[in-house]
Amino acid sequence: MPRAHIELDRQAVIAPVRRRTFGSFVEHLGRCVYTGLYEPGHPSANDEGFRMDVVELVRELGSTTIRYPGGNFVSGFRWEDSVGPREKRPVRRDLAWRSIESNQVGLDEFARWLKLTGSELMLAVNVATRGILPALDLLEYANHPSGTALSDLRIANGTPDPHNVRMWCLGNEMDGPWQTGFMTADDYGKLAARTAAAMKRADKDLELVVCGSSGSDMPTFGDWERTVLEHAYDHVDYVSCHAYYQEHDGDLGSFLASATDMDYFIDTVVATADHVGHKKRSHKKIDVSFDEWNVWYLKEHQESEEAYDEWRHAPRQLEDTYTVADAVVVGNLLMTLLKRSDRVTSASLAQLVNVIAPIMTEPGGPAWRQTTFYPFSITSRLASGEVIRPVIEAPVYETARHGEASVIDAVATADEDRAAVFLVNRDLAETAQVTIDVRGLGSSRIDEAVTLADSDVYAKNTLDKQDRVTPAANPSATLADGLLTIELPPTSWTAIALR
Repeated sequence: MPRAHIELDRQAVIAPVRRRTFGSFVEHLGRCVYTGLYEPGHPSANDEGFRMDVVELVRELGSTTIRYPGGNFVSGFRWEDSVGPREKRPVRRDLAWRSIESNQVGLDEFARWLKLTGSELMLAVNVATRGILPALDLLEYANHPSGTALSDLRIANGTPDPHNVRMWCLGNEMDGPWQTGFMTADDYGKLAARTAAAMKRADKDLELVVCGSSGSDMPTFGDWERTVLEHAYDHVDYVSCHAYYQEHDGDLGSFLASATDMDYFIDTVVATADHVGHKKRSHKKIDVSFDEWNVWYLKEHQESEEAYDEWRHAPRQLEDTYTVADAVVVGNLLMTLLKRSDRVTSASLAQLVNVIAPIMTEPGGPAWRQTTFYPFSITSRLASGEVIRPVIEAPVYETARHGEASVIDAVATADEDRAAVFLVNRDLAETAQVTIDVRGLGSSRIDEAVTLADSDVYAKNTLDKQDRVTPAANPSATLADGLLTIELPPTSWTAIALR
């Protein structure tokens, strides 16, 4: 039986828990919006056509910030198409996902949907195929109170109050040749700098996100960030990171250690941003917006193009069905984002509904939780106060893709009244016994201890078996004299709430 020991101390503070860490992402892709969020005629639909069963699940998930409307979709998007009377909105081809966009859900409707879920809007502007003036027009429409042509148009369209969007993405994955209007780092950096400067002239308090690399395996990774930030550093607040992980060729051990790659990604981007800042003699720090992250079986998607044979409205695309192992990795990736809260101050699980998502729906039918729903929702609910850096003594194992990895990973959070510990056991076969010294947290009782695991690590929740996998109470958790002991099943994710 693998054994591990963890020391926790309230003095070992990394940073405050950032509520924006628990963001998500909605793109006009596949069935994310249509028959996902929006399905007029569904038994649960409200007067605007939004599925309230989905709204309830989003509330339970605990999403705080939603990035919208893309993603690759934004690089061909005309924002004007999505506002005004629905019957007059143009139907367009979306080149990013080879589908038909009806524009029946647009900015104003989505902002109203966000109010139902209690989430903040993070809006992306199209700098790939449009430019500075359309971005300024969208900013005026969204945020100016009244008395200008576009703010008055918003009011005439039935939205009297400004949306007051604070976070704005300057395009999406502009380094990717799959992106409509992709650019070199030099060209994008110059455009992003000019766009950001103009937007901040309109509102100096905006928080602007410049595109970083689409992944750490991009050939321009690192150099892209350096070049872009040398142009845009003084005008932006965040640089984005995107990362997706999957099991390759049955190598579950490497897959379970995916969080080590995310950590490397963050390290590299932060070091590059700080290098540019030092060169500029700047006192400002650029934070990381990890605004796309998840498990995504991208290889299988790339090998299968059936969804793109014809132009269709809201086809079934990228509807991965997640396993227990996938959920353990998602929980571990979220733990890593928490551990990097000193610089990762915003993140978006991609995506929210149906498309590589924690929530699934059936048209005219139910909505249900995927396995990945649970580590996200429980962490969002329990994490509060400050992130505490753990000292972990645990066995290590060798992976083919990520080198050496610890069998046990952990992070903790604590506020004045409560603490929480999040753990994963990456061992494929054995239960691990973990002792956690919580005397430094001042905790005296366990309020909750739940584990997500299964004898079949590839078990899934489906339309026919929506609750096949759910977290269960872990009866092995005990706390005596400031020492917490717990047994973690193989390939598992665990959360413990303490008082």
